[in-house]
Amino acid sequence: METNISKYKIDLEKLIDKGYLLYYSMAIELNIGDPKEKKELKKIADEKNLPSFKLEYETWYSEAQQVIKQIIPDRLNDFIKLYKEEKRKEISFLTYTISDCMLGLRTSRLGETIADGTAAFPKFEQQLNILKSAQQRFASSLFDIKQVLQADIFDNELAAAQELIKKGFVRGAGAIAGVILEKHLAQVCENHKIGIKNKNFSLSEYNDALKNLEVIDIPQWRFIQHLTDLRNVCDHKKQNDPKKDEIEGLISGVEKIIKTIF
Repeated sequence: METNISKYKIDLEKLIDKGYLLYYSMAIELNIGDPKEKKELKKIADEKNLPSFKLEYETWYSEAQQVIKQIIPDRLNDFIKLYKEEKRKEISFLTYTISDCMLGLRTSRLGETIADGTAAFPKFEQQLNILKSAQQRFASSLFDIKQVLQADIFDNELAAAQELIKKGFVRGAGAIAGVILEKHLAQVCENHKIGIKNKNFSLSEYNDALKNLEVIDIPQWRFIQHLTDLRNVCDHKKQNDPKKDEIEGLISGVEKIIKTIF
């Protein structure tokens, strides 16, 4: 069975490969390089089906951002600022970003170009290097694979919960899913250095803490609260028995949370 570790490695390699194709495409679209470099780029373009940088960069950026957020969160702000700088006072070659290039922005002074799309090229190269460092971190013995291994365990436990439902143990399946959700949110709080003084934090309290520090948005908070309500039905036997379709929704919801919130 393919593990999360092997899957993440393959997905990361594909994302880096896509980054290189976008890098070549951007260089060609911006007409960057000396005659020898342009000749080499043309050869690459003839051999490979290069994607359009302007059409496919945004998708690459969103996926790469999530990888960096999970594996090297200390580089996330650097990665984002290369795309868009919110606090700049003026647009120069140094402050020009990839988002400016996507908009086709060009600045000039006294008829001389100050910054255009070519200023974004080294910014994208830097983004690609940050992503490559995530791959190195992932492969390094210093990388803490606790969360990746934990994800494998959670997948197996969710599969066990699904088997319980098939055999009619609806309440037990919901209880297992609830425990997984609680453990995962506790880990997310730890990832973001959210201090939890009370070791008996409830699911709702983890959820509120993540929302208050803007780790999750309001729709995510509401969705987790809904899952929490379903889990509570399973944990309190005095309440009405949980319905099979509700707990199937709980399990699929927990699976979604552990795959999208880190």
